[in-house]
Amino acid sequence: MENSKKSRRGAAGPGFFITFEGPEGAGKSSQLRQLAAALQERGVRCVCTREPGGTPLAEAIRAVVKEFNGGEPVAPETELLLMEAARAQHVAEVIHPALEAGMTVLCDRFGDSTSAYQGAARGIDREIIARINRFASRGRGPDLTFVLDIPPEVGFRRNAVRSETRGKFDRFEREDMEFHRKVRRAFLDLAASEPDRIKVIDADRPAGEVHAEVLRRLAASPDFAVYLEKL
Repeated sequence: MENSKKSRRGAAGPGFFITFEGPEGAGKSSQLRQLAAALQERGVRCVCTREPGGTPLAEAIRAVVKEFNGGEPVAPETELLLMEAARAQHVAEVIHPALEAGMTVLCDRFGDSTSAYQGAARGIDREIIARINRFASRGRGPDLTFVLDIPPEVGFRRNAVRSETRGKFDRFEREDMEFHRKVRRAFLDLAASEPDRIKVIDADRPAGEVHAEVLRRLAASPDFAVYLEKL
């Protein structure tokens, strides 16, 4: 993904694109919902979505990517291309139209997860991933990203008792702990390389404290302030 502000915002309309990233069990989905509620109270129109997924076709791809157990291993390259196929459909059907309509898009994972999981953890060249990400996303990346940082051991303890999973793990969650340590390090490395866009938030604390920091970081974003002025 390109680093410049122009490349992130130049390919789609006047909306604002926020993503939540981080290791398994960091609480991305719940923080996304809380932020959406806070923004909607202020009259900001929001679209909440996720990756892989977000449309019927992309959700079908998500099921294959996360749950396939057909007796053959899923090659890293296959996994990457399935993820990007889902992204292309998601951008075309949900993200791009919402941004063109001036809405705030809140997405649970996007291209940074591909760089972390398929790049750092699976070992696919990051330049290849960057090129395919740009193609699938029509050159439109997030305006602001919150990386909810948590040690993988803590995240998995959370997931073991989470009502949505009840201890059932998908293909990624079944990977060993070193895989997930690579994912975490990759997110932190991405944040170090793009500090204006990516904000790291300590997620190993009560959800209310995390939400409060998300709101503080958003309020400090000059790009979001400009966006609000134009509403």
